[in-house]
Formats: sequence, structure tokens, C-alpha cells
Amino acid sequence: MGATQSASDATIAELHYLVPTGKKPVAYTFEPPPGAPWQSGDYEARRVPIVDARARGVEASVDREGFALVDALTEVGDFWDEDRVRAIYYPEAERLLQSALGAEKAFIFDHTRRRRVGPGPLHSGRAAEGAPREPVGRVHVDHTERSGPRRLRDFLGDEADLWLKGRVAIVNVWRPLFGPLDDAPLALCDARSVAPRELVACDLVFRDRVGETYSVTYSPEHRWSYYPRMRREEVLLLKCYDSRQDVARFSPHTAFDDPATPPDARPRESIELRSFVYFPE
Repeated sequence: MGATQSASDATIAELHYLVPTGKKPVAYTFEPPPGAPWQSGDYEARRVPIVDARARGVEASVDREGFALVDALTEVGDFWDEDRVRAIYYPEAERLLQSALGAEKAFIFDHTRRRRVGPGPLHSGRAAEGAPREPVGRVHVDHTERSGPRRLRDFLGDEADLWLKGRVAIVNVWRPLFGPLDDAPLALCDARSVAPRELVACDLVFRDRVGETYSVTYSPEHRWSYYPRMRREEVLLLKCYDSRQDVARFSPHTAFDDPATPPDARPRESIELRSFVYFPE
């Protein structure tokens, strides 16, 4: 979104980065065992400029910056209705991904609904028993060099070998459940501004498996953007893995507290779908 980014044309806000310690961080998506923290690792708040991508008028690309904003109408009225999400929203999103990215195939394999619980600091996606997960308030990428292909095999089994003969990417489809959204928007980092050494693998513990994500260490070279006041009819496409080496492969992102958010803003609710997309080589 441009080679430089200055405080004069951006919102200044705190983003939470990993402090490298040499130990692999661990984060839980549910109440951890007694004595274990919700997440290990040290995180520090850094005040960074976050550019208003709408005001800049620059169209980001999933293969260049690692993200894109797309208009996407939906027939789903209630995103808390699990059956309608799977029966209607999954096929909608698969068609959207094929059209927007030029993919031959798209397969939605997972989704998460999030709801921020009242005021206070952002959490790392955790949830009370039976409650939706909260927005993730630390800089991260949802998959890693290792976990991307492993997740493909989890869902597609032997068919994954056929997909991996071509190009495979994991792309998230992120949508606010109401609009305009003011609370806890997503900050998006231009993938070209992130060095591989700044991506640190982190275990993400679910009840039935252990996944792997990237936490991110700070660099002043990072270029951040966001789309303020997103509408329900808009989605963000976020690149979380790509088997191709010469495009954006990992797009760091995080929820953040926008200083311009009204004090009475409705707490954020959102849904993110995770998808495999396939391009024949």
C-alpha cells in the first residue's frame, strides 16, 4: 500500500507483538488445565501507524499485500444459525473465492464466530465455556509453513496429494455481523513488509488437536492498514498460507482498539471462514 507510512496520514494505535524468548509459545482456545496460562510467551504493546485503506483509495490484492476487501452480499440473515451458515454461507463463500481469486476449486473447512464481551482489553481469542470466542488482540497468522499442508491432509486425506500437485492456499473470509463496525476492527499488515524471521511458530491448543499459528515480532518496517466502519455486505479475504513462493504467503493481522471508536459502540461480532483454494500449475 505504498513504500512508506507516516503518522501524519494514519491512526496511531497499540498492537501487541510477541517478544522473542527462544521458547515456543502456547495458546489455548478453551479453559486451560489448572496452573496453565491462557497463553504463554511475552507480548508487548507497540504504538504503530495504521493507514485508512479507504481514504488511500488503493486496492489491495491477496497475492500482493496478502489481503483484499470485497463486496459480498449474502442470503444469510442470522449467522448464529449453524445450519444456515453451513448450508447457505459455505457455498456462497466458495463461489466468491473462485470468482475473486480465479481459483479452480475452493473448500470451506472451518468457521469461527466471535463476539467481544463488553469493554476492557482485547483477548487472544479465548472464550468462556459455551460462549463464542473473542477477537484476537495480538499480531498473528492463522497457519504456518507446516500447519497449512497438515490441515489440508486432515480434511482431504489422500485427495490432498492431488491438490498439492498444483498450488494450494488457505484464505480466510472475514465478515462483520452488523455494520458499520466501529469496535475492534482488523489491522492488516502488508505481507511484503514482514521478514520470515519475524514469524514465530506457536502451538494453538484445541480440545481435540494442537494446531500451529505464527505470532509476530515487531519491526518498524511493518506497513499496517485497516478498513474503518466495515459494512455487513463487505468481507476481507486474508491469506494465511500459500504453497507458491513468489506471492504473499502469510498475512499478519490483529483486532485493535481504534482511538476513534465511540464509547457507546456496539461490541464487535464477526464470522471468519477458513478455506482451501486450489490453482492448477
